[in-house]
Amino acid sequence: MNKSIAIRESFGDKFFLFLVYAFLIVVLIIVLYPLIYIVSSSFSSPRAVISGKVWLFPVEPSLAGYRAIFNNPQILTGYANSLFYTFFGVLINVTMTVMLAYPLSKSTFYGRGFIMLLLVITMMFSGGLIPYYLTVKSLGILDTRWAMLLPGALAVWQVIIARTFFQSTIPKELGEAAELDGCTDLGFLWRIVLPLSKPILAVLVLMYAVGHWNAYFDALIFLKSQELYPLQIILRNILILNSIDASMMVDANQMAAMQGLRDLLKFSLIVVATLPVLALYPFVQKYFVQGIMIGSLKG
Repeated sequence: MNKSIAIRESFGDKFFLFLVYAFLIVVLIIVLYPLIYIVSSSFSSPRAVISGKVWLFPVEPSLAGYRAIFNNPQILTGYANSLFYTFFGVLINVTMTVMLAYPLSKSTFYGRGFIMLLLVITMMFSGGLIPYYLTVKSLGILDTRWAMLLPGALAVWQVIIARTFFQSTIPKELGEAAELDGCTDLGFLWRIVLPLSKPILAVLVLMYAVGHWNAYFDALIFLKSQELYPLQIILRNILILNSIDASMMVDANQMAAMQGLRDLLKFSLIVVATLPVLALYPFVQKYFVQGIMIGSLKG
């Protein structure tokens, strides 16, 4: 009968473990405190924010910042547009990434090395902003929703990660068995590969979703109609419109009040802009680490 033997840790091991936990706690505080401060400031009064009274918890709780945001009708339009760009953009991105990465993961796919070479070249060299703009203009999609969806429809890094995942996770024997049963390549991909690839799909969804939600530069150079602006452009415009020229303010109290509201507005805008991404992450977190680690293996 085997008996478990308890291994006693030496004082050096315990001290080292204590240092590791202490270091991780300090890192956690450094990372977490700015988030707590921003959220607490967004729920505080403008006077408390400008006077520096907010440290950890809201002071003089108020929703003035959020009322100032949502009283602007462009906010809802920006939210709707960002949701539209994120949903359909991710759908296009993931579809194209999988449709390219899966064939490249097959050793029997002719010319896959040359195609990968072309993809890697695009990661190292770029035509620049002017050719990029002229390409979008020549496609006739300037100032349309397609300008936010098509130019960035495929990311090479995500293709490499997905290809490596398929190579290291999907056994060749599984494809051979499906082929003997009369399953087509598209049927094998849809019925077998995708259900087994939830981790990498979660990684792709999160990466692409964050990119689309934070999309700013493409909207700035491709869109002119305000009804097409995503949330990030709307928030930028609100911050600029709420910038007050101090030389135009005569009353010192009024100037202080406007400055407090402007600072409060910034914190509220940060919370509003990051909330959807924070809400999405818990649903894909359990797949994220597994998918990104498997997909990062050299293949």
